[in-house]
Amino acid sequence: MLVVGLTGGIGSGKSAASEAFAKLGRPIIDADVVAREVVEPGEEALAKIAEHFGEAVLQDDGHLNRAMLRDIVFQESKHREWLEQLLHPIIRTRIMDKLESYQGQEAYAILASPLLLETDQHKLVDHIIVVDIEEPLQIKRTSERDGNTPDQVERIMAAQLSRAERAANADSLLDNNTTREALEQQVATLDKKLRSLAAEEYQA
Repeated sequence: MLVVGLTGGIGSGKSAASEAFAKLGRPIIDADVVAREVVEPGEEALAKIAEHFGEAVLQDDGHLNRAMLRDIVFQESKHREWLEQLLHPIIRTRIMDKLESYQGQEAYAILASPLLLETDQHKLVDHIIVVDIEEPLQIKRTSERDGNTPDQVERIMAAQLSRAERAANADSLLDNNTTREALEQQVATLDKKLRSLAAEEYQA
């Protein structure tokens, strides 16, 4: 099975691209969903986070206070590094298990991850798709979606790979500077290419 990585910076439209692939019937493994699963109440990772940062990062119902933790880790790089060292191996193992479940059943599966290139997740994929967007539009869309200030968005972007670095690692680029309809048309075209590639390389 061909494993396709899908990534992009915050507000780039990665989720919209994932939804377009899902509409075509392609299986999607969303690393953000996996990342939420591994810090659910009862998970060992959540207990370690509470031990490290204090019980204040937990809500009254025992769930992780994501907004508080996000503020902490983006203000101090050492906190972000500690959290990444804890979570990334756990997330990677879960992703591998999910990919394995599609082996022999699908021509290709998509691993959608904002940190595909920043972590070793890129080693799990055979083809990398980057959703590309101009930075001023990226800031505008993210601010409108999340209610963050432009400064907050720029800090998040600064902690991620640059637009140029992501593009340099792409096997395929999706241009999301215009409409969702235009993005979906590009996805439909790319889907045909990926199915052909899978058939050639893996006899799927």
